[in-house]
Amino acid sequence: MTQHSQPISAAPPLIELRNVSCGYGGRTILEGVNLSLPRGQVLALIGTSGGGKTTLLRLLGRQIRPTKGEVLFDGQDLAPLNEQQLYAVRRRMGMLFQFGALFTDLSVFENVAFPLREHTNLPEAMIRDLVLMKLNAVGLRGARDLMPSEVSGGMARRVALARAIALDPEVVLYDEPFAGLDPISLGVAARLIRDLNDALGLTSVIVTHDLHETFAIADRVAMVANGRIVAQGTPAELQASDDPLVRQFVNAEHDGPVRFHQPAPPVGEDFGVGA
Repeated sequence: MTQHSQPISAAPPLIELRNVSCGYGGRTILEGVNLSLPRGQVLALIGTSGGGKTTLLRLLGRQIRPTKGEVLFDGQDLAPLNEQQLYAVRRRMGMLFQFGALFTDLSVFENVAFPLREHTNLPEAMIRDLVLMKLNAVGLRGARDLMPSEVSGGMARRVALARAIALDPEVVLYDEPFAGLDPISLGVAARLIRDLNDALGLTSVIVTHDLHETFAIADRVAMVANGRIVAQGTPAELQASDDPLVRQFVNAEHDGPVRFHQPAPPVGEDFGVGA
């Protein structure tokens, strides 16, 4: 049992990747990835830039298909779904994009109302109540009439979170939700993700580089590097890992398996020394 949740390992996973490989333009990004996430948990995906974390999110949203293996959501393989089936699955997911990605010409209220108007036939009175409830959940009911240009970066991220949960999804995918935030806003955002996950019965997947805040709220952490999951477990297990790559990343060590210098010809060859 983690510090955040009751034991739920016996429940079937909501999200599962089985021997998944994928890439772009003939270049392999992920290879042989296996990952399982039970309902109700918060999973953090960490790792070096370009290691494949965001690609994992795209697989979960079926923005891309694997070249090998299966991506399962609630036991259903996403790859063969037709457009109608895929939209039905996506309505069960919420997405918080990096930096929020709010519609700049819509107010805070209208940003949160957008998915409700797009995907439901609810009357306006009910949409109003739902929007105010979601904004209240992120502490911004009083900012309903402001424009995105009139709110801070941290507030914009919270508005985006309210929009992501507008349709009461089962899972929320977060792409770098803490990027560019000051320490106070970062702490608020992290605590909000954890509290909403528990209060609403969500399952959350967070791609992030902010280890301190993430380790404080995550149930499990998976480290992605070189196209593979090189380590996974609780935050405490990764912090105690003896793996040199995990230790270098978690402790922000300047040298280790990830080198500062990329492979290159000898200096003398490039600069003509001794020629």
